[in-house]
Amino acid sequence: MNHPSTIYVIGAAGQLGSALLSSRSVPDDARVVGMRSSDIDITSPNSVETSLTDLAAGDVVLNVAAYTDVDAAETASGAAYAVNADGPAHLAAATSAADAHLIHVSTDYVFPRGSWTFPLEPSDLPADAAPDTVYGASKLAGERAVLRADRDAVVVRTAWLFTGRAPVRDFVTTMRRLEGERDELTVVDDQRGSPTYAPDLADGLWELTARLRSGRSGGGEVLHATNGGDATWCDFARAVFAGIGADPSRVKPCSTAQFPRPAARPAYSVLSAASWARAGLTPLRDWPDALQDALDVSSSG
Repeated sequence: MNHPSTIYVIGAAGQLGSALLSSRSVPDDARVVGMRSSDIDITSPNSVETSLTDLAAGDVVLNVAAYTDVDAAETASGAAYAVNADGPAHLAAATSAADAHLIHVSTDYVFPRGSWTFPLEPSDLPADAAPDTVYGASKLAGERAVLRADRDAVVVRTAWLFTGRAPVRDFVTTMRRLEGERDELTVVDDQRGSPTYAPDLADGLWELTARLRSGRSGGGEVLHATNGGDATWCDFARAVFAGIGADPSRVKPCSTAQFPRPAARPAYSVLSAASWARAGLTPLRDWPDALQDALDVSSSG
């Protein structure tokens, strides 16, 4: 290669984008360019073309940009599809034309509600899948558009992302705030998923990036990457309370029916990490250990 390899992080201002840029695993043998929405409008083919005009063979585009407001997407489907489906398609067209690599991050919400009771593999998604939310449908459309436009792209699904410290407003920071404001709180206990620490996922994505750049991993695949283990939201909230020295019994369980939201939530969307391991990538640690690190960092900060 006659030029320095460049890695573009699209969505650099978001939770995962920030974790990627601050990761200890950022490669030192490449130029890493963080791109915010002010730098590139992925919904515009022209903006993608002009913003990535230097994209070349061997470069990597890490797309972590997304419309993630699950409830708002129910009434803003145009915006959700523009960012989650059209945008990734434009990026995939650019990487395919340049013979560059694309890693596109997706979500457990692409799975429709079902009767699963076992961790979900990529192959468990039905070919005729119809997700229950606009957010999930738009993300699934993005996955399919990416793999059509760039057969060497890699799609990485994750779930229940958290960082646990300001200025990010996520489940962990919300639980910490509510612990100081309320004597008791109720949290849904009939939705089970895979809590995932953004810095751990960022390290995993950098490992995947290194493998793609070295030619040790192929493309055209869908992988699942989450921290190990699973939990309900109530379990997760109680773990936050315990981790900061509060009484976890102050968190009371409730049902989804008692806490209705505009967008339906899956009852079970635990993602299996087997595909990640089969790709030769390091499994992410169990989520309680990651949570404790997040709380320790937050407390020391």
